[in-house]
Amino acid sequence: TDAEIARTNAELKDWWHRFNDAELDRLVDRAIGGNYDLQIAGQRILAERALRDSQASAWYPQIDANTTNGDSRYSLNVDNWPLRPGNPANRPGASYLSYGVSASWQIDVFGRIRRSVEAQERAVEETVEERRAVLMTMLSALVGDYMVLRDTQLRLEISNRNIRVAQEAYDLTQRLYLEGVGNTLQIAQAKAELDSQLAAREPLRTHIAQITHALDVLMGQMPGTTEAELKIARPLPTVPEFPATMPSIVLANRPDIRRAERAYAEATARIGVAVAQMYPNFSIPLNFNPNASAMYQLFQAGALSWQFFMLASLPLAHGGKLTAQVRGMQAAAEASRLNYRQTVLTAFREVEDAMAAWHDDVEHTELLHKAAEDSRLASDRARKLYSAGLVGFLEVLTTERTALAAENAEAVARLERLQDAVNLYTAMGAGWQGVAVTATALPVSLEKQNILARAFKE
Repeated sequence: TDAEIARTNAELKDWWHRFNDAELDRLVDRAIGGNYDLQIAGQRILAERALRDSQASAWYPQIDANTTNGDSRYSLNVDNWPLRPGNPANRPGASYLSYGVSASWQIDVFGRIRRSVEAQERAVEETVEERRAVLMTMLSALVGDYMVLRDTQLRLEISNRNIRVAQEAYDLTQRLYLEGVGNTLQIAQAKAELDSQLAAREPLRTHIAQITHALDVLMGQMPGTTEAELKIARPLPTVPEFPATMPSIVLANRPDIRRAERAYAEATARIGVAVAQMYPNFSIPLNFNPNASAMYQLFQAGALSWQFFMLASLPLAHGGKLTAQVRGMQAAAEASRLNYRQTVLTAFREVEDAMAAWHDDVEHTELLHKAAEDSRLASDRARKLYSAGLVGFLEVLTTERTALAAENAEAVARLERLQDAVNLYTAMGAGWQGVAVTATALPVSLEKQNILARAFKE
């Protein structure tokens, strides 16, 4: 329904808020303002707009001012010199002063300039979509890294808890040995388990530091800037609800589809430029250059000099160059059309993959959560039975390792569920709608036509 589509569009605008994590929201705001890749992409928009304005300048008269001041000497050994003074024997040299303006205006009868400007306008829109793609990639990376950070901190907490359990088991085996119940083999096994748990903790600490550095770089900061802020462990963000609806119109949000569509439009406009080269070209040159040999004569009526023409040129024989250019542009346009189709197909595949992962990982996470609870219960019972002398220490080690593996698997599964949400929002082209494009007034509209129909119409 229209209400569901409106709700989905609202969710896509700032999808990271759906995770209900205030710290994540602050990091996203800082990244949008400080990310250098985003700033570079913004400058590329400005560069393309400048090129578009340069192309559009051909619509207007080109006017230049000029001045000349100098002396010249004519050869006395050349007969009938057309420009030398009438009495070269007495005056072989002359002073020359000139000022004036020159102008030229191309009349765009066959649309060469218009199609060139249109092509460059499409190029501007491509860079706008490229910036949006950079923004989406940055948001996906930042939110994904933040999820990994919180998940790794959770796994570090699990590791610390298991180290405490291993330490308690080691202390218990020593006490039982002193009471004459245990043996040195059990002590050695408990010590090995404790050392193994301590060793497993260090890579987690390293990973947390590396993820923190990656987040700093995404925000345009020196690595380590937010280390003190982010080292405080927080719960994993909540998994958002599945989007209200998934119509194909949503895929029109994807910058890669929008960019491919505009690249096709640009290539089509380039065909028009190549075709216009085969038709006559009209221009109006104007030169107004008063000149004289003395300064006081320069502003007299007799010094006036001007030229005004109506020029037309028609290409006749260029060895097939112009038709080859047209064929080349047509082939490039066809390639852009096919790339547009491929981009749409890839987008649908990515959305379908993300949806499948989202639904499948729900049950997977629930089963792992139940397995982790059962494993913790089995581990507690094994320690109690060992304290009572009813089971050996090997059973205790086995149940503790099973519980540790189950807890880690549950943590990884929870991370995968969060990443499924990130991947789905990214596949739907979410995130750029609420962020202004650097210094651009280009309109952003959501097409009503089905994206598949638009891509595959003949």
